[in-house]
Amino acid sequence: SHIPPMNQPFRIRPADSEDTLIIGEILVETWRATFRGIIDDAYLDGMSEEDQAIRHARRMRAGGVFYQAGVDADGLIGFANYGPARHPVPPGIMELYALYIRPAAQGTGLGKALVKAVASDCLARGANGLFAWVLAENANRGFYEHLGATVAAQGRVRVGRQDHEQLAYLWADLPQLIAR
Repeated sequence: SHIPPMNQPFRIRPADSEDTLIIGEILVETWRATFRGIIDDAYLDGMSEEDQAIRHARRMRAGGVFYQAGVDADGLIGFANYGPARHPVPPGIMELYALYIRPAAQGTGLGKALVKAVASDCLARGANGLFAWVLAENANRGFYEHLGATVAAQGRVRVGRQDHEQLAYLWADLPQLIAR
């Protein structure tokens, strides 16, 4: 079995427009690995890396939306996308829209490093909190709890032809998150 070196085998940097093709690839690969059996197969199988790349290229050009990338020796292995909350929330709280890590790179500490990089950037931009909507059926949601986020709201989201319960995980104290 492959044992990663003690020093982190990745680094974090802001993502840019040259990353969008790989971002599309990572998003589709991660959705198919994570949501198979939760979101209907037709939706997952119909996802397009190109469509996702275009969507994220457009989002990247929008004002106030930011990206952090996790990169190893072979290139991009994960990303986080964040910015202003899409729904009314108390002032000073930003939203983590997306956090996706290639299945092969999960469990390396990259997710935690990306969230901390996002939290640091949000803090520098004057925010004091960060939240993310997570599907209730997502087996990875324990990751948010492990990093100290608490469920602050519940909602529903339509994906494909089905409604799914989602939970808003909130970090109300960014310095505390950064220090973890």
